[in-house]
Amino acid sequence: MLRPWKLELEIDRKSGKAIYLQIADTIISDIQSGRLKAGDALPGSRVLAAMLKINRNTVVEAYQVLINEEWAISKDRKGIFVSDRLPSLGIQPRNNILKDHEHTGPDIPFLINFDDGHPDSKIAPVKELARAYRQIFNRKAKWQMMGYTDVHGDIEFRKAVSQMLNHQRGMHSNEDEISITRGSQMAMFLTAQCLVEAGDAVIVENPGYQPAWRTFEHAGAKLLPISVDEEGLVVDDILHLLKQGNKIKAICITPHRQYPTTVTLSLARRLKLVELSNTYGITIIEDDYDNEFHFGYRPILPLSSFPELDHYVYIGTMSKVVAPALRIGYLATKDQNLLQKIGKLRKMIDVQGDIIMEQAVLQLIRDGAVKKHIKKSTIHYKHKRDFVHNLLEKYLKNQADFSLPDGGLAFWIVPKVKLNWDKVTDLLLDKNIRIIHPEQYSFSTPVNGFRLSYGSLSEEQLEQSIRIIGEILRDQN
Repeated sequence: MLRPWKLELEIDRKSGKAIYLQIADTIISDIQSGRLKAGDALPGSRVLAAMLKINRNTVVEAYQVLINEEWAISKDRKGIFVSDRLPSLGIQPRNNILKDHEHTGPDIPFLINFDDGHPDSKIAPVKELARAYRQIFNRKAKWQMMGYTDVHGDIEFRKAVSQMLNHQRGMHSNEDEISITRGSQMAMFLTAQCLVEAGDAVIVENPGYQPAWRTFEHAGAKLLPISVDEEGLVVDDILHLLKQGNKIKAICITPHRQYPTTVTLSLARRLKLVELSNTYGITIIEDDYDNEFHFGYRPILPLSSFPELDHYVYIGTMSKVVAPALRIGYLATKDQNLLQKIGKLRKMIDVQGDIIMEQAVLQLIRDGAVKKHIKKSTIHYKHKRDFVHNLLEKYLKNQADFSLPDGGLAFWIVPKVKLNWDKVTDLLLDKNIRIIHPEQYSFSTPVNGFRLSYGSLSEEQLEQSIRIIGEILRDQN
């Protein structure tokens, strides 16, 4: 098939806009200008990636944006085409748009996408949340919510978060030590901006969570990567850096279930980390991103629950618990000077949070709906985890090593041989399966492993894709 259209784009790597969005917006502009017409074929993702000298995953992300926004459609074994019914001419019902590629799943028209561990939005407590909003607007004093409130969030909601941290996570907090944010990433950004100064050294886990790394780099920090093994962060390596004279401002960790490997930081290393923090005045930034989804007796208590720990910022989220679309995160710290700085910065960029949403979630907490939903979702995800573990035993046992996680929404898969991950991800994309490339977890050399999430995928999608992953890994041995 001839594909005469050429993308005229100079990628601006210094731009704040992601490269995949630059590509998508350029294609949309060409559609709007008439350079691309309804039914025109777009270049294959491999061809366009080679043309632009970028990773093929980036092109796939761009095409996914076009499909999601209905500028393009995917046709089985044919490719990606400009939509016959463009958004500007009237949006066609989504069910009709998917007609040619329904085999890829009802919710993902182009890819079976293994994200970094998103929850299943189909089990979100939507009815309960809608009821909570109605109850709020039926109150006699509802006008009181229409004005400004504290920059750190509604006081009653902060009390509820503090109570949850104290009762469920063994902490010793109060509402004056809590700041409500729009998701955990905002909490991480505010912490980095208000804690770190240009040139400060910050320890990060390797492999680890790159969006957090970028927030510290944006604040001017020098990142010092520390390896992770079967007991979590290798704390002795931090001690080695300190003995060399490095002045470390903060350590950013995910000790409960390390991202991406899912390992838990051992008790001995937790105690050592607390000792190092107190001795050298290092702030521990603890990202407890999926504490609620635990299938054992109880989750490991956070480092921030240790009463002897002097310097910490604890970051959590309720977005995964209630619904990803509700951006509610929080941070907790004893450092009132830091909290004051966070409040001032927050006020510059966002005068206050969404008080009505906070009140609605507070209503769910008081009604017991959140507790009930966590119990229901834990059963749901435990069943899914066991289902995936059986699939891994069936299709990947001879190709990779993996263990049964006590919680969370992902497995960590380590192939038995060193793989060419560019090749593996390309082969999977040819089968309409996307995994996160290991370079997106890694500080320099990509780690030989990948995160296989299961929360947002159906059992049919999981069965289909894990079988194919097993076949591809087998062929690479």
